[in-house]
Amino acid sequence: MEQKNTWLSYTAAQKKELEKIAAGYREFLDNGKTERECTDIAVEAAEKAGYKNLRELVKKGGKIKAGDKVYAECMGKTIALFNIGKDDIEAGMNILGAHIDSPRLDVKQNPLYEDSELAYLDTHYYGGIKKYQWVALPLAIHGVIVKTDGTTVEVCVGEDEDDPVFCITDLLIHLAGEQMEKKAAKVVEGENLDLLIGSEPLKGKEKEAVKEGVLKLLKEKYDVEERDFESAELEIVPAGRSREAGFDRSMILGYGQDDRVCAYASLQAFLDVKSVKRTAVCLLVDKEEIGSVGATGMQSRFFENALAELLVLMGNNNPLALRRALENSRMLSSDVSAAFDPLYASQFDKKNAAYFGKGIVFNKYTGARGKSGSNDASAEYFAFVRSVMEKEGVAYQTAELGKVDAGGGGTIAYIMSLYGMDVVDCGMAVLSMHAPWEVTSKSDLYEGYKAYKAFINA
Repeated sequence: MEQKNTWLSYTAAQKKELEKIAAGYREFLDNGKTERECTDIAVEAAEKAGYKNLRELVKKGGKIKAGDKVYAECMGKTIALFNIGKDDIEAGMNILGAHIDSPRLDVKQNPLYEDSELAYLDTHYYGGIKKYQWVALPLAIHGVIVKTDGTTVEVCVGEDEDDPVFCITDLLIHLAGEQMEKKAAKVVEGENLDLLIGSEPLKGKEKEAVKEGVLKLLKEKYDVEERDFESAELEIVPAGRSREAGFDRSMILGYGQDDRVCAYASLQAFLDVKSVKRTAVCLLVDKEEIGSVGATGMQSRFFENALAELLVLMGNNNPLALRRALENSRMLSSDVSAAFDPLYASQFDKKNAAYFGKGIVFNKYTGARGKSGSNDASAEYFAFVRSVMEKEGVAYQTAELGKVDAGGGGTIAYIMSLYGMDVVDCGMAVLSMHAPWEVTSKSDLYEGYKAYKAFINA
């Protein structure tokens, strides 16, 4: 069962391809720090590759046939791409699924306030975070502000070299005796994760002059008022670009790699496959970090509705076609896995842990403790997936998320399995998962890309 490090097997040509994929991935990370930005990137890439907007085809009464390529997006935060195969779609599809939301801080609806001549934005954290990790580091603001006249203002501050950045302050060590006695969950409270955004008072204003100064700047730059925060979606994320990590540059350090490492590899592999025998789908969805809820989460009917529209344009009006297509499908539910960290070895089962450099990770089941909330892939389907990987020379490993009683996690797999389709969890190993800066291996990204490509063609 001993597996060699994949770096030792690569030819010069493979290393060149690996570095090209890694460079594209880093660009994706840098330009896609929110689910909206990731969806925009995916739409642009899809249209460049010849994919047509499904909703536009519906409006025009278009037709879809084998060889056609279409996409559908939902509220700018979720996207489904379809590469129509030669086989009857009722026989099922090969589906790649990943999520494009990541843990972060969201700006509240009534966020702007001044205290002691300092201006702040009040925030509400999104997803599972260690709150103390978000203090005393440079942060950026990404998102949109939508005004009552329907105008949408895009905001991105803190990423360009000339941009200001923001931060959440921490208590100096000299006065932190009481703070240091607290449990880690209480060292920094959620209500103290407020973003420091200004300190210069506006001349001529006697009351809340610093806040007024900030509002003046927002009016000048974005033409927005304080009440426009009520209809804004502003996300606070780590400022700065992803970086190559290590003297050997074998790793990538960046924000949001859970789950954009799987999303990018899935999207790139999907777009690189020109034609398929069995219809292929790439799903990039929102809200996984908070339970896949809402209109843009995997629990919504978005994918189901898009597929129904697709079937009509293919001339298939059988009322059971949608159910048969879903039930007969097979899916890789791609989400990251916890990489074995020797600094915290006590939380892992070394025989069943994921390791850097050993390829894409398959989790037959996820869940917490007694597999709670898990999709547990069948032995038959897992054997099929193994055969696909081995036939195409893809390096893979199997793992669980830490020791049995240490905790756990989940993906969108259990939702898709409700249709009766075969689903298995897979993805790349990550160090410092859910931290502001996460670490992945370039070689695992490469093997993930190869795995997704092999699966689409299976």
